[in-house]
Amino acid sequence: MVSLRAPGVKTGRGVEPATLSVRLGTNITLDVRSDGAIAACFYGQSVNLGKFSVVAVERAQKLRLGLPVNSFTSGDRTVDKEIQVLAQRLAKHGLLEYRLGRSRKDDDLVVIEPQLPDYQPRMAPLRNTDKLVLSRFAYLRRRGSDMVLESPRAGALFRICDPNVATTLALLSTPQQIKQLRRRNNFASAELLALLVDSQILFKTKNSSDNGLRPAEGDENLVLWDFHDLLFHTRSTAGRHANPLGGVYPYAGLISPFPATRAKWPGKKIDLRKVSAGRLAASSSTKALLFERHSTRTFDADRPITLAELARFLDGTARVQSRTKNKLDLGNAGPVITYALRPYPSAGAAYELELYLAVEKCEGLATGLYHYDAGGHALMPIKVESNQLRALLMGAESAMGTTTAPQVLIIVTARFGRISWKYSSIAYALILKDVGVLIQTFYLMATDIGLGGCAIGTVNIELFSKMTGIEFHVEGPVGQFAIGRGTRPEAAGAM
Repeated sequence: MVSLRAPGVKTGRGVEPATLSVRLGTNITLDVRSDGAIAACFYGQSVNLGKFSVVAVERAQKLRLGLPVNSFTSGDRTVDKEIQVLAQRLAKHGLLEYRLGRSRKDDDLVVIEPQLPDYQPRMAPLRNTDKLVLSRFAYLRRRGSDMVLESPRAGALFRICDPNVATTLALLSTPQQIKQLRRRNNFASAELLALLVDSQILFKTKNSSDNGLRPAEGDENLVLWDFHDLLFHTRSTAGRHANPLGGVYPYAGLISPFPATRAKWPGKKIDLRKVSAGRLAASSSTKALLFERHSTRTFDADRPITLAELARFLDGTARVQSRTKNKLDLGNAGPVITYALRPYPSAGAAYELELYLAVEKCEGLATGLYHYDAGGHALMPIKVESNQLRALLMGAESAMGTTTAPQVLIIVTARFGRISWKYSSIAYALILKDVGVLIQTFYLMATDIGLGGCAIGTVNIELFSKMTGIEFHVEGPVGQFAIGRGTRPEAAGAM
Protein backbone atom coordinates (compact mmCIF):
# COMPACT_ATOMS: atom_id res chain seq x y z
CA MET A 1 0.00 0.00 0.00
CA VAL A 2 1.10 3.55 -0.62
CA SER A 3 0.43 7.02 0.69
CA LEU A 4 -2.87 8.21 -0.72
CA ARG A 5 -3.14 11.91 -1.54
CA ALA A 6 -4.10 13.39 -4.87
CA PRO A 7 -0.66 14.71 -5.93
CA GLY A 8 -0.56 18.08 -7.60
CA VAL A 9 -4.25 18.96 -7.25
CA LYS A 10 -5.12 21.56 -4.66
CA THR A 11 -8.32 20.88 -2.79
CA GLY A 12 -9.52 24.47 -2.76
CA ARG A 13 -10.07 27.10 -0.07
CA GLY A 14 -12.26 25.89 2.79
CA VAL A 15 -12.69 22.38 1.35
CA GLU A 16 -11.45 19.53 3.46
CA PRO A 17 -9.54 16.89 1.45
CA ALA A 18 -11.17 13.49 1.27
CA THR A 19 -9.53 10.73 3.30
CA LEU A 20 -9.26 7.10 2.28
CA SER A 21 -9.85 4.55 5.03
CA VAL A 22 -9.69 0.78 4.99
CA ARG A 23 -12.24 -1.34 6.82
CA LEU A 24 -13.56 -4.87 7.04
CA GLY A 25 -16.09 -5.88 4.44
CA THR A 26 -19.74 -6.46 5.28
CA ASN A 27 -20.34 -9.42 7.65
CA ILE A 28 -16.60 -9.87 8.29
CA THR A 29 -15.41 -10.09 11.91
CA LEU A 30 -12.00 -10.62 13.50
CA ASP A 31 -11.54 -13.43 16.02
CA VAL A 32 -8.60 -12.70 18.33
CA ARG A 33 -7.12 -15.60 20.27
CA SER A 34 -5.16 -15.50 23.51
CA ASP A 35 -1.83 -16.11 21.75
CA GLY A 36 -2.28 -13.08 19.46
CA ALA A 37 -3.47 -15.07 16.45
CA ILE A 38 -6.14 -13.37 14.37
CA ALA A 39 -8.69 -15.08 12.15
CA ALA A 40 -11.23 -13.46 9.84
CA CYS A 41 -14.71 -15.00 10.17
CA PHE A 42 -17.49 -14.78 7.60
CA TYR A 43 -20.56 -16.86 6.75
CA GLY A 44 -19.46 -19.74 8.98
CA GLN A 45 -15.94 -19.83 7.54
CA SER A 46 -12.64 -18.55 8.88
CA VAL A 47 -9.23 -17.60 7.49
CA ASN A 48 -6.12 -17.58 9.67
CA LEU A 49 -4.16 -14.34 9.30
CA GLY A 50 -1.19 -15.00 11.60
CA LYS A 51 0.01 -13.80 15.00
CA PHE A 52 0.39 -10.14 15.96
CA SER A 53 1.55 -8.08 18.93
CA VAL A 54 -0.86 -6.90 21.64
CA VAL A 55 -0.67 -3.31 20.36
CA ALA A 56 -1.38 -4.41 16.78
CA VAL A 57 -4.30 -6.55 17.93
CA GLU A 58 -5.84 -3.58 19.74
CA ARG A 59 -5.40 -1.34 16.73
CA ALA A 60 -6.78 -4.00 14.38
CA GLN A 61 -10.14 -3.74 16.13
CA LYS A 62 -10.51 -0.29 14.55
CA LEU A 63 -10.78 -1.98 11.15
CA ARG A 64 -14.44 -2.58 11.96
CA LEU A 65 -15.16 1.14 11.56
CA GLY A 66 -12.15 2.03 9.43
CA LEU A 67 -8.51 3.06 9.70
CA PRO A 68 -7.11 5.91 7.58
CA VAL A 69 -4.74 4.23 5.12
CA ASN A 70 -2.07 6.88 5.65
CA SER A 71 -2.11 6.23 9.41
CA PHE A 72 -0.14 3.00 8.94
CA THR A 73 1.32 3.03 5.41
CA SER A 74 3.48 6.10 5.98
CA GLY A 75 4.87 5.09 9.39
CA ASP A 76 8.04 3.23 10.28
CA ARG A 77 6.85 1.88 13.61
CA THR A 78 6.64 -1.89 14.07
CA VAL A 79 2.92 -1.71 14.77
CA ASP A 80 2.35 0.19 11.51
CA LYS A 81 4.13 -2.55 9.59
CA GLU A 82 2.06 -5.21 11.38
CA ILE A 83 -1.21 -3.50 10.48
CA GLN A 84 -0.01 -3.18 6.88
CA VAL A 85 0.72 -6.93 6.76
CA LEU A 86 -2.69 -7.70 8.28
CA ALA A 87 -4.42 -5.45 5.74
CA GLN A 88 -2.56 -7.09 2.86
CA ARG A 89 -3.58 -10.56 4.04
CA LEU A 90 -7.20 -9.51 4.43
CA ALA A 91 -7.13 -7.92 0.98
CA LYS A 92 -5.72 -11.11 -0.57
CA HIS A 93 -8.88 -12.93 0.54
CA GLY A 94 -11.20 -10.12 -0.60
CA LEU A 95 -12.21 -9.20 2.95
CA LEU A 96 -11.49 -5.46 2.86
CA GLU A 97 -13.18 -2.44 1.38
CA TYR A 98 -12.09 1.19 1.23
CA ARG A 99 -14.08 4.27 2.22
CA LEU A 100 -13.48 7.71 0.75
CA GLY A 101 -14.98 10.54 2.82
CA ARG A 102 -14.15 14.01 4.12
CA SER A 103 -14.15 12.94 7.77
CA ARG A 104 -15.07 9.94 9.86
CA LYS A 105 -18.38 11.55 10.81
CA ASP A 106 -19.43 12.50 7.29
CA ASP A 107 -21.26 10.17 4.94
CA ASP A 108 -19.13 8.26 2.48
CA LEU A 109 -18.44 9.69 -0.97
CA VAL A 110 -17.75 6.24 -2.35
CA VAL A 111 -16.97 2.79 -1.02
CA ILE A 112 -14.40 0.88 -3.05
CA GLU A 113 -14.88 -2.88 -3.35
CA PRO A 114 -11.76 -4.69 -4.70
CA GLN A 115 -12.42 -7.13 -7.53
CA LEU A 116 -8.85 -8.46 -7.75
CA PRO A 117 -6.99 -10.09 -4.82
CA ASP A 118 -3.96 -7.83 -5.27
CA TYR A 119 -5.88 -4.57 -5.80
CA GLN A 120 -4.50 -1.61 -3.88
CA PRO A 121 -6.04 1.85 -4.29
CA ARG A 122 -3.61 4.41 -5.60
CA MET A 123 -4.04 8.03 -6.59
CA ALA A 124 -2.71 8.91 -10.00
CA PRO A 125 -0.73 12.20 -10.17
CA LEU A 126 -2.99 14.97 -11.50
CA ARG A 127 -2.65 18.67 -12.28
CA ASN A 128 -5.39 21.28 -12.39
CA THR A 129 -4.76 21.70 -16.11
CA ASP A 130 -5.22 17.98 -16.87
CA LYS A 131 -8.21 17.14 -19.01
CA LEU A 132 -10.14 14.02 -17.96
CA VAL A 133 -12.91 12.01 -19.61
CA LEU A 134 -14.94 8.96 -18.68
CA SER A 135 -13.84 5.64 -20.17
CA ARG A 136 -16.22 4.21 -22.76
CA PHE A 137 -16.00 0.92 -20.86
CA ALA A 138 -17.27 2.47 -17.59
CA TYR A 139 -20.92 2.11 -16.56
CA LEU A 140 -23.27 2.89 -13.67
CA ARG A 141 -25.88 0.36 -12.62
CA ARG A 142 -28.23 -0.45 -9.76
CA ARG A 143 -27.17 -3.34 -7.54
CA GLY A 144 -29.88 -3.98 -4.98
CA SER A 145 -30.39 -0.56 -3.40
CA ASP A 146 -26.89 0.67 -4.32
CA MET A 147 -25.56 2.49 -7.37
CA VAL A 148 -22.21 1.10 -8.47
CA LEU A 149 -19.62 2.33 -10.97
CA GLU A 150 -17.73 -0.41 -12.78
CA SER A 151 -15.45 -1.11 -15.70
CA PRO A 152 -14.07 -4.40 -17.06
CA ARG A 153 -10.64 -2.72 -17.00
CA ALA A 154 -10.83 -1.72 -13.33
CA GLY A 155 -9.52 -3.74 -10.40
CA ALA A 156 -12.32 -2.47 -8.15
CA LEU A 157 -15.88 -1.23 -8.31
CA PHE A 158 -17.02 2.04 -6.71
CA ARG A 159 -20.24 2.11 -4.70
CA ILE A 160 -21.63 5.62 -5.14
CA CYS A 161 -22.86 7.09 -1.84
CA ASP A 162 -23.05 10.81 -2.70
CA PRO A 163 -25.24 12.08 -5.61
CA ASN A 164 -22.61 14.71 -6.40
CA VAL A 165 -20.31 11.90 -7.57
CA ALA A 166 -22.86 10.87 -10.21
CA THR A 167 -23.20 14.50 -11.28
CA THR A 168 -19.43 14.80 -11.74
CA LEU A 169 -19.35 11.56 -13.73
CA ALA A 170 -22.10 12.82 -16.03
CA LEU A 171 -20.06 15.94 -16.75
CA LEU A 172 -17.08 13.75 -17.62
CA SER A 173 -18.89 12.18 -20.57
CA THR A 174 -17.04 14.94 -22.42
CA PRO A 175 -13.44 15.97 -21.63
CA GLN A 176 -13.19 18.41 -18.70
CA GLN A 177 -10.28 20.21 -17.13
CA ILE A 178 -9.93 19.54 -13.42
CA LYS A 179 -9.83 23.26 -12.60
CA GLN A 180 -13.19 23.66 -14.36
CA LEU A 181 -14.70 20.84 -12.33
CA ARG A 182 -13.40 22.27 -9.07
CA ARG A 183 -15.27 25.54 -9.64
CA ARG A 184 -18.61 23.73 -9.48
CA ASN A 185 -20.52 23.65 -6.21
CA ASN A 186 -21.26 19.95 -6.55
CA PHE A 187 -17.66 18.90 -7.31
CA ALA A 188 -17.12 15.49 -5.69
CA SER A 189 -13.43 15.23 -4.79
CA ALA A 190 -10.00 15.59 -6.39
CA GLU A 191 -8.94 12.45 -4.52
CA LEU A 192 -11.78 10.50 -6.14
CA LEU A 193 -10.71 11.64 -9.59
CA ALA A 194 -7.17 10.42 -8.88
CA LEU A 195 -8.48 7.02 -7.76
CA LEU A 196 -10.68 6.71 -10.86
CA VAL A 197 -7.79 7.56 -13.18
CA ASP A 198 -5.66 4.88 -11.51
CA SER A 199 -8.54 2.41 -12.01
CA GLN A 200 -8.83 3.34 -15.71
CA ILE A 201 -12.43 4.48 -15.24
CA LEU A 202 -11.24 7.98 -16.13
CA PHE A 203 -8.30 8.79 -18.38
CA LYS A 204 -6.30 11.84 -19.34
CA THR A 205 -6.72 13.15 -22.85
CA LYS A 206 -5.81 16.09 -25.06
CA ASN A 207 -8.57 15.27 -27.55
CA SER A 208 -12.02 16.78 -27.59
CA SER A 209 -13.75 14.88 -30.41
CA ASP A 210 -15.23 11.43 -29.95
CA ASN A 211 -13.17 10.07 -32.86
CA GLY A 212 -9.99 10.98 -31.03
CA LEU A 213 -11.03 9.57 -27.66
CA ARG A 214 -11.21 5.91 -28.69
CA PRO A 215 -7.51 5.55 -29.64
CA ALA A 216 -6.48 7.89 -26.81
CA GLU A 217 -7.84 5.54 -24.14
CA GLY A 218 -5.39 2.70 -24.63
CA ASP A 219 -3.44 0.57 -27.06
CA GLU A 220 -4.67 -0.48 -30.49
CA ASN A 221 -6.02 -3.74 -29.11
CA LEU A 222 -8.50 -1.81 -26.95
CA VAL A 223 -9.60 0.19 -30.00
CA LEU A 224 -10.96 -3.05 -31.47
CA TRP A 225 -13.16 -3.92 -28.48
CA ASP A 226 -16.83 -3.02 -28.28
CA PHE A 227 -18.11 -2.18 -24.78
CA HIS A 228 -20.43 -5.18 -24.41
CA ASP A 229 -17.82 -7.64 -25.67
CA LEU A 230 -15.13 -6.68 -23.16
CA LEU A 231 -17.69 -6.64 -20.35
CA PHE A 232 -18.99 -10.08 -21.29
CA HIS A 233 -15.46 -11.48 -21.50
CA THR A 234 -14.43 -10.27 -18.04
CA ARG A 235 -17.72 -10.99 -16.25
CA SER A 236 -18.29 -14.48 -17.68
CA THR A 237 -14.83 -15.74 -16.66
CA ALA A 238 -12.95 -15.83 -13.37
CA GLY A 239 -10.12 -13.53 -12.38
CA ARG A 240 -11.35 -9.96 -12.82
CA HIS A 241 -14.46 -9.78 -10.64
CA ALA A 242 -15.63 -10.88 -7.20
CA ASN A 243 -19.10 -12.12 -8.17
CA PRO A 244 -20.35 -15.69 -7.61
CA LEU A 245 -19.31 -17.89 -10.54
CA GLY A 246 -20.32 -21.32 -11.75
CA GLY A 247 -22.89 -23.84 -10.54
CA VAL A 248 -24.02 -22.16 -7.30
CA TYR A 249 -27.78 -22.56 -8.01
CA PRO A 250 -28.61 -18.91 -7.21
CA TYR A 251 -32.35 -19.29 -7.85
CA ALA A 252 -33.00 -22.62 -6.14
CA GLY A 253 -36.02 -22.11 -3.90
CA LEU A 254 -37.20 -19.12 -5.93
CA ILE A 255 -37.89 -20.65 -9.34
CA SER A 256 -38.52 -24.31 -10.15
CA PRO A 257 -35.92 -25.97 -12.41
CA PHE A 258 -36.83 -26.07 -16.08
CA PRO A 259 -37.83 -29.47 -17.53
CA ALA A 260 -35.24 -31.42 -19.51
CA THR A 261 -37.28 -31.14 -22.73
CA ARG A 262 -39.61 -28.45 -23.96
CA ALA A 263 -43.37 -28.85 -23.69
CA LYS A 264 -44.85 -30.18 -26.94
CA TRP A 265 -46.33 -27.76 -29.42
CA PRO A 266 -50.01 -28.37 -30.19
CA GLY A 267 -51.01 -29.99 -33.46
CA LYS A 268 -50.58 -33.22 -35.35
CA LYS A 269 -47.05 -34.60 -35.06
CA ILE A 270 -45.01 -36.14 -37.85
CA ASP A 271 -43.36 -39.24 -36.40
CA LEU A 272 -39.81 -39.44 -37.81
CA ARG A 273 -39.13 -42.84 -36.28
CA LYS A 274 -41.14 -44.44 -39.07
CA VAL A 275 -38.86 -43.09 -41.78
CA SER A 276 -35.51 -43.42 -39.93
CA ALA A 277 -35.93 -46.85 -38.34
CA GLY A 278 -34.21 -48.65 -41.22
CA ARG A 279 -31.06 -46.55 -40.84
CA LEU A 280 -30.62 -46.88 -37.09
CA ALA A 281 -29.01 -50.32 -37.31
CA ALA A 282 -26.44 -49.33 -39.92
CA SER A 283 -24.64 -46.76 -37.81
CA SER A 284 -21.88 -44.72 -39.45
CA SER A 285 -18.52 -44.19 -37.76
CA THR A 286 -19.36 -40.51 -37.22
CA LYS A 287 -22.66 -41.41 -35.60
CA ALA A 288 -20.94 -43.98 -33.41
CA LEU A 289 -18.47 -41.34 -32.18
CA LEU A 290 -21.32 -38.95 -31.42
CA PHE A 291 -23.14 -41.61 -29.40
CA GLU A 292 -20.00 -42.74 -27.57
CA ARG A 293 -18.85 -39.22 -26.68
CA HIS A 294 -19.08 -38.42 -22.97
CA SER A 295 -17.28 -36.36 -20.36
CA THR A 296 -14.44 -38.01 -18.44
CA ARG A 297 -13.62 -36.27 -15.17
CA THR A 298 -11.24 -38.71 -13.52
CA PHE A 299 -7.94 -39.83 -15.03
CA ASP A 300 -5.67 -42.80 -14.39
CA ALA A 301 -2.50 -41.53 -12.72
CA ASP A 302 -0.73 -44.83 -13.44
CA ARG A 303 -1.45 -44.68 -17.18
CA PRO A 304 -0.88 -41.13 -18.40
CA ILE A 305 -1.51 -39.99 -21.93
CA THR A 306 1.55 -40.32 -24.17
CA LEU A 307 3.21 -37.61 -26.25
CA ALA A 308 2.39 -39.61 -29.40
CA GLU A 309 -1.30 -39.67 -28.49
CA LEU A 310 -1.26 -35.97 -27.71
CA ALA A 311 0.41 -35.24 -31.04
CA ARG A 312 -2.21 -37.29 -32.86
CA PHE A 313 -5.00 -35.49 -31.01
CA LEU A 314 -3.64 -32.04 -31.90
CA ASP A 315 -2.97 -33.07 -35.49
CA GLY A 316 -6.59 -34.11 -35.94
CA THR A 317 -8.20 -31.13 -34.21
CA ALA A 318 -6.12 -27.97 -34.55
CA ARG A 319 -3.22 -28.32 -36.99
CA VAL A 320 -3.12 -25.86 -39.89
CA GLN A 321 -4.18 -27.71 -43.04
CA SER A 322 -3.63 -25.04 -45.68
CA ARG A 323 -2.99 -21.34 -46.12
CA THR A 324 -4.64 -18.82 -48.41
CA LYS A 325 -4.65 -15.06 -49.07
CA ASN A 326 -7.42 -12.73 -50.10
CA LYS A 327 -7.33 -9.05 -51.07
CA LEU A 328 -10.17 -7.21 -49.36
CA ASP A 329 -12.23 -5.11 -51.75
CA LEU A 330 -12.56 -1.83 -49.83
CA GLY A 331 -11.58 0.56 -52.59
CA ASN A 332 -8.11 1.49 -53.77
CA ALA A 333 -6.15 0.36 -50.72
CA GLY A 334 -7.80 -2.88 -49.69
CA PRO A 335 -5.52 -4.90 -47.38
CA VAL A 336 -4.47 -8.49 -48.02
CA ILE A 337 -5.80 -10.93 -45.41
CA THR A 338 -4.05 -14.22 -44.76
CA TYR A 339 -5.87 -17.38 -43.62
CA ALA A 340 -4.63 -20.57 -41.96
CA LEU A 341 -7.37 -23.19 -42.32
CA ARG A 342 -7.79 -25.92 -39.68
CA PRO A 343 -9.99 -29.01 -39.27
CA TYR A 344 -12.93 -27.24 -37.60
CA PRO A 345 -15.10 -24.43 -39.03
CA SER A 346 -14.44 -20.86 -37.87
CA ALA A 347 -16.33 -17.58 -38.28
CA GLY A 348 -15.04 -15.79 -41.35
CA ALA A 349 -12.24 -18.39 -41.53
CA ALA A 350 -10.46 -16.22 -38.97
CA TYR A 351 -9.22 -19.12 -36.80
CA GLU A 352 -8.56 -16.77 -33.91
CA LEU A 353 -8.29 -19.56 -31.33
CA GLU A 354 -4.95 -20.66 -29.86
CA LEU A 355 -4.13 -23.65 -27.66
CA TYR A 356 -1.99 -23.65 -24.52
CA LEU A 357 -1.32 -26.93 -22.73
CA ALA A 358 -0.85 -27.15 -18.97
CA VAL A 359 0.77 -30.57 -18.62
CA GLU A 360 0.53 -32.46 -15.33
CA LYS A 361 1.32 -36.00 -16.55
CA CYS A 362 2.24 -36.97 -20.07
CA GLU A 363 4.63 -39.77 -20.95
CA GLY A 364 7.47 -38.22 -22.96
CA LEU A 365 6.67 -34.61 -22.02
CA ALA A 366 7.81 -32.67 -18.96
CA THR A 367 5.34 -31.00 -16.61
CA GLY A 368 4.83 -27.37 -17.60
CA LEU A 369 2.99 -24.91 -19.83
CA TYR A 370 3.26 -25.10 -23.62
CA HIS A 371 1.88 -23.20 -26.60
CA TYR A 372 0.77 -25.30 -29.55
CA ASP A 373 2.22 -23.93 -32.79
CA ALA A 374 -0.58 -25.01 -35.13
CA GLY A 375 1.35 -24.03 -38.23
CA GLY A 376 4.50 -25.95 -37.36
CA HIS A 377 2.72 -28.73 -35.40
CA ALA A 378 5.05 -28.20 -32.44
CA LEU A 379 4.92 -27.46 -28.73
CA MET A 380 6.72 -24.38 -27.45
CA PRO A 381 7.57 -24.40 -23.71
CA ILE A 382 6.68 -21.30 -21.67
CA LYS A 383 8.51 -20.67 -18.42
CA VAL A 384 6.03 -20.22 -15.56
CA GLU A 385 6.11 -20.47 -11.78
CA SER A 386 5.19 -23.90 -10.43
CA ASN A 387 2.59 -22.47 -8.02
CA GLN A 388 0.83 -20.71 -10.90
CA LEU A 389 0.73 -23.91 -12.94
CA ARG A 390 -0.63 -25.76 -9.94
CA ALA A 391 -3.29 -23.09 -9.39
CA LEU A 392 -4.37 -23.44 -13.02
CA LEU A 393 -4.68 -27.22 -12.74
CA MET A 394 -6.42 -27.03 -9.37
CA GLY A 395 -8.97 -24.62 -10.81
CA ALA A 396 -9.83 -27.17 -13.50
CA GLU A 397 -9.92 -29.93 -10.90
CA SER A 398 -12.36 -27.93 -8.77
CA ALA A 399 -14.55 -27.07 -11.76
CA MET A 400 -14.86 -30.76 -12.66
CA GLY A 401 -15.69 -31.67 -9.07
CA THR A 402 -12.88 -34.22 -8.77
CA THR A 403 -9.85 -34.73 -6.54
CA THR A 404 -7.33 -35.34 -9.32
CA ALA A 405 -5.97 -32.85 -11.81
CA PRO A 406 -6.33 -33.47 -15.54
CA GLN A 407 -3.31 -35.10 -17.15
CA VAL A 408 -3.31 -32.32 -19.75
CA LEU A 409 -5.39 -29.15 -19.50
CA ILE A 410 -5.94 -27.38 -22.81
CA ILE A 411 -6.53 -23.65 -22.41
CA VAL A 412 -8.27 -22.24 -25.47
CA THR A 413 -7.45 -18.56 -25.96
CA ALA A 414 -8.59 -16.03 -28.52
CA ARG A 415 -6.57 -13.42 -30.35
CA PHE A 416 -9.51 -11.03 -30.05
CA GLY A 417 -8.39 -8.55 -32.68
CA ARG A 418 -8.41 -11.26 -35.35
CA ILE A 419 -12.24 -11.31 -35.10
CA SER A 420 -13.10 -7.78 -33.96
CA TRP A 421 -11.07 -6.22 -36.80
CA LYS A 422 -13.83 -7.45 -39.12
CA TYR A 423 -17.01 -7.95 -37.11
CA SER A 424 -18.95 -5.31 -35.19
CA SER A 425 -21.37 -6.09 -32.31
CA ILE A 426 -21.06 -9.87 -32.74
CA ALA A 427 -17.30 -10.40 -32.36
CA TYR A 428 -17.26 -12.02 -28.91
CA ALA A 429 -20.39 -14.05 -29.66
CA LEU A 430 -18.64 -15.47 -32.74
CA ILE A 431 -15.59 -16.37 -30.67
CA LEU A 432 -17.71 -18.36 -28.21
CA LYS A 433 -19.44 -20.16 -31.07
CA ASP A 434 -16.03 -21.10 -32.46
CA VAL A 435 -15.07 -22.40 -29.01
CA GLY A 436 -18.17 -24.61 -28.97
CA VAL A 437 -17.31 -26.05 -32.37
CA LEU A 438 -13.72 -26.72 -31.30
CA ILE A 439 -14.79 -28.37 -28.02
CA GLN A 440 -17.04 -30.81 -29.91
CA THR A 441 -14.12 -31.53 -32.24
CA PHE A 442 -11.99 -32.28 -29.16
CA TYR A 443 -14.61 -34.67 -27.82
CA LEU A 444 -14.92 -36.61 -31.06
CA MET A 445 -11.16 -36.93 -31.57
CA ALA A 446 -10.56 -37.99 -27.96
CA THR A 447 -13.28 -40.62 -28.30
CA ASP A 448 -11.78 -41.86 -31.58
CA ILE A 449 -8.31 -42.23 -30.02
CA GLY A 450 -9.64 -43.87 -26.89
CA LEU A 451 -8.94 -41.01 -24.50
CA GLY A 452 -11.17 -39.22 -22.04
CA GLY A 453 -11.99 -35.55 -22.18
CA CYS A 454 -14.11 -32.98 -20.39
CA ALA A 455 -15.05 -29.42 -21.30
CA ILE A 456 -14.65 -26.95 -18.42
CA GLY A 457 -16.93 -23.95 -18.17
CA THR A 458 -14.71 -21.64 -16.12
CA VAL A 459 -11.25 -20.18 -16.63
CA ASN A 460 -9.19 -17.58 -14.77
CA ILE A 461 -8.20 -14.87 -17.25
CA GLU A 462 -6.15 -12.90 -14.72
CA LEU A 463 -4.04 -15.93 -13.74
CA PHE A 464 -3.33 -16.71 -17.40
CA SER A 465 -2.34 -13.09 -17.98
CA LYS A 466 0.15 -13.21 -15.12
CA MET A 467 1.60 -16.52 -16.33
CA THR A 468 2.15 -15.41 -19.91
CA GLY A 469 2.60 -11.66 -19.56
CA ILE A 470 -0.14 -11.06 -22.15
CA GLU A 471 -2.71 -8.35 -21.37
CA PHE A 472 -6.15 -9.89 -20.84
CA HIS A 473 -7.69 -7.78 -23.63
CA VAL A 474 -5.04 -8.75 -26.20
CA GLU A 475 -5.25 -12.53 -25.99
CA GLY A 476 -7.07 -14.41 -23.27
CA PRO A 477 -8.73 -17.70 -22.29
CA VAL A 478 -12.25 -18.39 -23.58
CA GLY A 479 -12.49 -22.11 -22.81
CA GLN A 480 -10.77 -25.15 -21.30
CA PHE A 481 -10.70 -28.87 -22.02
CA ALA A 482 -9.20 -31.61 -19.85
CA ILE A 483 -7.78 -34.64 -21.60
CA GLY A 484 -6.10 -37.86 -20.48
CA ARG A 485 -6.65 -41.55 -19.97
CA GLY A 486 -9.80 -42.16 -17.98
CA THR A 487 -9.81 -44.41 -14.92
CA ARG A 488 -12.88 -46.33 -16.06
CA PRO A 489 -15.75 -46.02 -18.50
CA GLU A 490 -18.23 -43.38 -17.37
CA ALA A 491 -21.88 -42.98 -18.13
CA ALA A 492 -22.66 -40.80 -21.09
CA GLY A 493 -23.66 -37.30 -20.08
CA ALA A 494 -23.57 -33.67 -20.94
CA MET A 495 -20.56 -31.40 -20.63
